[in-house]
Amino acid sequence: MSVDAIGGVWRYAMDLAGAVRTAGVETVFVGFGPAPSEQQRREAERIGMLEWTNAPLDWTVADEEELDIVPDRLAELSIKHSAELLQLNLPSQAASCGNGLPVVAVSHSCVVTWFEAVRASALPPEWLWQKRRNRQGLDRADVVLAPSRSHAAALARCYGPIGNLSVVYNASRQSGYVEARENFVFAAGRWWDEGKNGAVLDRAAAAIHWPVVIAGSCDGPSGQRLTIEHADHRGELAHDDTMALMSRAAIVVSPSIYEPFGLAALEAARSGTALVLADIPTYRELWDGAALFADPADPGALAAAVNRLVDDARLRAELGRRARLRSRRFTIEAQRNAMLDVYRQAVREPRRMTAAE
Repeated sequence: MSVDAIGGVWRYAMDLAGAVRTAGVETVFVGFGPAPSEQQRREAERIGMLEWTNAPLDWTVADEEELDIVPDRLAELSIKHSAELLQLNLPSQAASCGNGLPVVAVSHSCVVTWFEAVRASALPPEWLWQKRRNRQGLDRADVVLAPSRSHAAALARCYGPIGNLSVVYNASRQSGYVEARENFVFAAGRWWDEGKNGAVLDRAAAAIHWPVVIAGSCDGPSGQRLTIEHADHRGELAHDDTMALMSRAAIVVSPSIYEPFGLAALEAARSGTALVLADIPTYRELWDGAALFADPADPGALAAAVNRLVDDARLRAELGRRARLRSRRFTIEAQRNAMLDVYRQAVREPRRMTAAE
C-alpha cells in the first residue's frame, strides 16, 4: 500500500491496514515523498512493514521524468515482500506499473479535480502531463476507488468515463461521544493548501464570538505558506493530540473548497461535536441534515453560521447528536468489509483495461 506522510492518506492507510489485518491481510507500506516522523514510523511498524523510497509524489514535481523511478521501486518491493496485490493511493503510481499484480487505485485527490474546484479552471499547460499520467493509472488499475460519490463524479467530469470506478467511503477510529465541551471553535487541516481555505477561516475568526483554535501546518512541501492573523494556531500536532483538542471543542468547522471526503469532519462527528461545513457537494452528500453549511467564499457567512451555534446551546447539542448518528454510516468495520470485497474482486476479476480500449 502506497502512503505519504504529508496529509490524510497516512491516517487512512494506518486505519485501513489495521482493520484488514484482523482478516489476515498483511500490509507493507511503501512511502513516497518527504520522510515520515519517528512517531509515524513507529505507528506504521506496529501495524505492518514500512519501506520508504526516494521517489517523489506526483503533485510535488515539475518534471514528469522525476516519476520514472516509481514503477521500478514498486516492482522491486513487490518481489521482495511477495506481494499479491497493490493498493496505490495515487492513481499516477499505477501508470506503467507492469509487474502483473492486481492493482487497486484510490483517488483521494488529484491536481486535476483540485484545479476544477479551487481555481474553477483546467490545468495550466505545464501540468497537463498530470492528467495524462493519472488517466494511464486509472486505465491500468483493476479497480478504481473514490471516497465519495461527489469525488467520483468530479473524476468522471475531468477524466471522462472510468468503467472500473466504485465508491468506498472513508472511516475513522475516533472514539465515541464526549460530553464535556469547552467554549472554543476548532479546525484542522493542511492550511498551506488553498483547497483547505484557511485564509477565509482566518478572516472569519475575527468576527467569531469564541476563540478559533486551528491545528495543522501552514508551510507546504513546495514552498506554500499561509500567515495566520486572527485564529489561535497551534501548529502541526500529532494525530492523538489533534483528536484530544478536537474532542474538547464545542464546534468544529471545515471551510474547505476542495474535499473529496473530509476526514476531520467525520472525526469530529464521531465524538458528537456540532459541525459547521463549507457548502460543497461532498459535505452535502455526507452531512446534509446533520450540520450547518456556509458559503466557503464568504468569511462573513462562515462567521455567522458559527456564531449561530455559539449563541444557541440547544441547536449545538442537537446538531452534535445528528452528526454522531450520521457518523455511524462510516465505521471502520464497514470500510474494512468493503475493501476486502474490492481486494477479492481485483484478484479474481483482473480488468487490465488500456487507454486504447
